[in-house]
Amino acid sequence: MEQVASVEGLREVLRGISVLKGQAPEFDLDNAPGNPVELFSTWFRYAVDVGVVEPHAMTLSTVAADGRPSARVLILKDVDATGWHFAINAGSRKGLELAANPVAALTFYWPQVVRQVRISGPVVADSPQVAAADFLARPIGSRQIALTGRQSQIFHADSELEDALEKARVELEASPDSVPTGWTSYAVQPDEVEFWQGDPARLHKRLRYERIDGGWGRNRLWP
Repeated sequence: MEQVASVEGLREVLRGISVLKGQAPEFDLDNAPGNPVELFSTWFRYAVDVGVVEPHAMTLSTVAADGRPSARVLILKDVDATGWHFAINAGSRKGLELAANPVAALTFYWPQVVRQVRISGPVVADSPQVAAADFLARPIGSRQIALTGRQSQIFHADSELEDALEKARVELEASPDSVPTGWTSYAVQPDEVEFWQGDPARLHKRLRYERIDGGWGRNRLWP
């Protein structure tokens, strides 16, 4: 039988880790804006201003055709009236899952300010022009690895990776504006957005926006 490394005592280690130790600013729920995009922009800019590390990192959760969920961390590319935007290769696992089940959830967590934002709803593809602009704005190394078109495939050897990167490098030198066929910018068009601000006494402040008849309804939630 395969031996499993002991994790005895991990529960005690976990119990000993402090939580909700950040400095939360004031959150006036009664005077929150009527649109979640506006409140997200305010919260995000505050996170940037106080030095939250990588505030644009978010967890993207998708569901495969068989109902199995998966999650990974991506970088937010934009937020506007059409949704929260990110860009990926449509042939990747996340892209295939979105093709089979075009809904997703996004989660932002900023521990330094004890804040979390949860977004969920249908996902639509942006225009090819938006996708191309995103790809061409990426660092050269990012574009090279994307042009290999091998993300999430089984890795066999360093030489295989080196050969693929060299091929991509040559392609970019010959055609600097090359964009992979499957490169796609997506927008999560939320029907629900929740803003959560933690409290050490667990009296968390929670405000949920729900899309209603083309507008937004707001409700405060119990901690």
